[in-house]
Amino acid sequence: MKAIIITRPGGPEVLQLADRPTPTYSANEVLIKVMAAGINRPDVFQRKGNYPPPDGAPKDIPGLEIAGIVAQVGAGVSRWKVGDKVCALVIGGAYAEYCPAPEGQCLPIPANLTFAEAASLPETFFTVWSNVFDRAGLQPGESLLVHGGSSGIGVTAIQMAKALGSTVYVTAGSDEKCKFCEDQGADKAINYKSEDFADALQQLSNSKGVDVILDMIGGDYTPKNISSLANDGRLVMINAMKGSKVEINLSEVMRKRLVITGSMLRSREVTFKTAIAQKLEEHVWPLLASGQIKPIIYKTFPADEAAKAHELMESSEHMGKIVISWL
Repeated sequence: MKAIIITRPGGPEVLQLADRPTPTYSANEVLIKVMAAGINRPDVFQRKGNYPPPDGAPKDIPGLEIAGIVAQVGAGVSRWKVGDKVCALVIGGAYAEYCPAPEGQCLPIPANLTFAEAASLPETFFTVWSNVFDRAGLQPGESLLVHGGSSGIGVTAIQMAKALGSTVYVTAGSDEKCKFCEDQGADKAINYKSEDFADALQQLSNSKGVDVILDMIGGDYTPKNISSLANDGRLVMINAMKGSKVEINLSEVMRKRLVITGSMLRSREVTFKTAIAQKLEEHVWPLLASGQIKPIIYKTFPADEAAKAHELMESSEHMGKIVISWL
């Protein structure tokens, strides 16, 4: 098969098209003929040598989400059959023509979606559900702040939280991105380059604060996040792009009864990810099928232009997801 490999740690140019053996698969996995794969920030970190893949993942083929057609099924697989159209969350190896996936981490592609649209779903949808709804317990009627609102994670969180009954605020880095976020359903987008988000949230919430914050920034955002949370608020960390070592006021955490938590999904066990997939299929997949939630693709690249896809990801100019296609 053809695959996009990391030839050495470095810039986007180290991604090269190469021949690789078609991967094997276990009794509880399916082998998927990949039609499209989503691009995510962890792929960039892996390419730079800063995010080693977990055991069992290809060391030089990045990628965490795919959409395609089931080509083979393991002896223990009961749900899927050859020819089924699925998307899947994987621990690596998505930038290839074939990729194995555990049976429970596959989801059916809604009939109204293309392969590229379906490939943009798993990583962000699994991440948002696990952190915002399972870990932080966001409830209908509560409020959510999402940093990086125009990112793939941001757009997913906006649409999912709004569809399930919450008020959603976001931060973004330009007026254009703020408008884009509001077009996706955000109640208010705050341009963090021209406005202090903590001050803005105090006004928007009548000094109450927000119930849940989903943060991928870290660094000096952290004390502002804590001051922006309502009593019994929850801060969920999924990345720390501005730094992981911070100083916070623990008295404020205790006074407001706050929960500070976080997670890394890639290394979690198959049973954990399977449980998320089941919740997504029950609560979110009907909203995709009806069009209430829509995949937002910023740009699709042919697979042999994966380097250009990474350049775009690192520029942060995109609004929505970036996808590579084998079609």
